[in-house]
Amino acid sequence: MSLLVVGLSHRSAPVSILERASLSADTQAKLLQDTLAAEPAAEGTVLATCNRIELYADVDKFHAGVAELSTLLAQHSGVGLDELTPYLYVHYEDRAVHHLFSVACGLDSMVVGEGQILGQIKDALALGQDLHTAGRLLNDLFQQALRVGKRAHSETGIDRAGQSLVTFGLEQLAGGDGTGGTDVEAWAKGKKALVIGAGSMSSLAAATLARSGVSEIVVANRTLARAERLAQILGEPGGARVAARAVEMVAVGDELTRADIVISCTGATGLVLTGENIEAAVRDRRTPLALLDLAMPRDIDAAAHRTPGVRLVDIESLAEASADAPMAADVDQVRGIVSDEVAAFGAAQRAAHITPTVVALRTMAADVVANEVARLEGRLPGLDDKQRAEITQTVRRVVDKLLHAPTVRVKQLASEPGGAGYADALRTLFDLDPETVASVSRADLNDADVKNRGRV
Repeated sequence: MSLLVVGLSHRSAPVSILERASLSADTQAKLLQDTLAAEPAAEGTVLATCNRIELYADVDKFHAGVAELSTLLAQHSGVGLDELTPYLYVHYEDRAVHHLFSVACGLDSMVVGEGQILGQIKDALALGQDLHTAGRLLNDLFQQALRVGKRAHSETGIDRAGQSLVTFGLEQLAGGDGTGGTDVEAWAKGKKALVIGAGSMSSLAAATLARSGVSEIVVANRTLARAERLAQILGEPGGARVAARAVEMVAVGDELTRADIVISCTGATGLVLTGENIEAAVRDRRTPLALLDLAMPRDIDAAAHRTPGVRLVDIESLAEASADAPMAADVDQVRGIVSDEVAAFGAAQRAAHITPTVVALRTMAADVVANEVARLEGRLPGLDDKQRAEITQTVRRVVDKLLHAPTVRVKQLASEPGGAGYADALRTLFDLDPETVASVSRADLNDADVKNRGRV
């Protein structure tokens, strides 16, 4: 296994760099295609969220891989390599596995314990599968990361260590209205809300607002049909049963004058709400306007916080507010889960590495048995079918018994750290044809690709 991850996140880079380095869906696809075209990488996928961009690849050369992946990230993000490099981090092999598992559990999130990252990891794997850039290693890795993340949330109280960005952002707004409290429901009750965007984060925000007791939610989106669908869900009997309606983006200015709470999370590359938009909206109003910007790059002009009567919380202020959040004992428990799962994943990958060699050895042994039985039939033509079958079965049992202990033991040894050399030793001792082993590996990889495709 030669897993390499090169990336940047809210922990390594300022928001201004993350904003500039954000990747659109089309850019992510082109990045992955170029990654596989690069010589050091055999497979790859990208995890791109509002506060991280990470490129995962299976490489055959560490230094060449780091250089190539860093260059590709710079080229596709639009941030020069010299400017981007100080903010990049690199993880390799077991450390790369540990990093992704920690990310999946919410340990590396801006708000510790948030669960939305699992959906983003799922999307990253689906992208790699759709483009056929994720092979056996990354399929296994990301599938296991999803299981580890789910295990952390089901077996521990990591959810208590932090909330989703939406909830945490609303708590920051509620605590900044002059009352000193963070009771979101008491603060939001009866207010009118405007949600800009109809993607997963915006949908989560709308549902959270509905549960908090707002009186009305207006959904604005570039594609009106998606806004209408979200508004319909919010008003359904099985949903939040809040008054909800959809509007086109051109109506945002008018809706802004009526809203008490605005949450924006779109994929726009420029500002959705400018300082002038916000000043015009609050010019004749007496109630405060609360703005929550969850987009990266930002949707709302950062200068809005200087406008009287406006309270703005964005990704950058959320990072500052959550930096000193108390760490629960559950976090330590999750870290233990991550360490155990990393060890188990490494053992499974090392054991899988020797499987083609063991299969090739047993194939060679079967060929030897077949050749010797054929030779015996030529020397003893008088054997009847029963005698021939008994001799063949006896020879096979002898070979199987001779190979059983060493093949079982070599798999056990290969699963331990430093056990990769046992496959080489087995090939040398039995003079196995490297091409035979490689053909088994290719067949195994093809089977895994077919099996994993569509699992996400």
